[in-house]
Amino acid sequence: MVTGRRSMMELKKKHKTNTSLDFSNLHEKHLSIQISLDGFSFCIIHKIEKQIEKLKYLPFHGPASTPEKLLQNVESVFKTERHLQKRYGSVNVTHVNQLSELVPKSLFDKEHLRDYLKFSSKTYTNDYIVYDELENHDMVNVYIPFVNVNNFLLERFGSFEYKHFTTILVNNILNTYRYSEHPHMFAHIREDQFELLVIANNNLLFQNSFKFQNKEDFIYYVLFTAEQLKLNPESFEFILAGTINTNSDLYKIAYTYIRKVSLIENRSEFRFPPQINDDSKRRHFTLLNQYS
Repeated sequence: MVTGRRSMMELKKKHKTNTSLDFSNLHEKHLSIQISLDGFSFCIIHKIEKQIEKLKYLPFHGPASTPEKLLQNVESVFKTERHLQKRYGSVNVTHVNQLSELVPKSLFDKEHLRDYLKFSSKTYTNDYIVYDELENHDMVNVYIPFVNVNNFLLERFGSFEYKHFTTILVNNILNTYRYSEHPHMFAHIREDQFELLVIANNNLLFQNSFKFQNKEDFIYYVLFTAEQLKLNPESFEFILAGTINTNSDLYKIAYTYIRKVSLIENRSEFRFPPQINDDSKRRHFTLLNQYS
């Protein structure tokens, strides 16, 4: 698995189009980017008008298999997308990979970052390991970013903030549903993988990522997790985000076995142009919730 780990220089964690899109007053506009092994997505936000001006996903031609290939894919996107050739008032980036681990803040020690990852991910001595703090939730997300891509973006933008995909997902779901009176399970679905979260009693009870090939794999992991946590499929709510809608086989099989199934609601403070439909908002849930 590619990690994008090869470090050309250590990058500090922080401190570091629609043809009618108006590129004047770019200081009032924010660029959010999300990078995975499979593709690149971005959105442009007008911060003053609270308006999403552009939302686009660009799949790579085959998943990146090396750090060099991932960087080549990203560089190709920047060469062809004129919206990415501008300088914005602010930029943030989300890294999507499996090289992360949530740690309770009470157990966290920044001198032992490698120890938190070694049981779930293979690490190397030259890996650049960083962490995000989940504000108000007493958790820290330890992870390995795509360092070579970060270095490229640093040259492009001068400075930007970056976080891990899991940080954005968990933080937004907890902020929205933390005080619900009954258990909730959440699945954020990508092409062949999904993140599963469970919250109850104001706490995150479970978070993990699963690869799947078909709907039977998907429902197996969901129901097995529910069984381990002693959650009754008749009573907990199952909320779906990512690449899914009510016509999806995954939605239909979930509805067969779980009583309360729904799609995540869009609660963004931003206005959307009419061409961005609900399916797109759901697919880009984490990208649209990077900036706040």
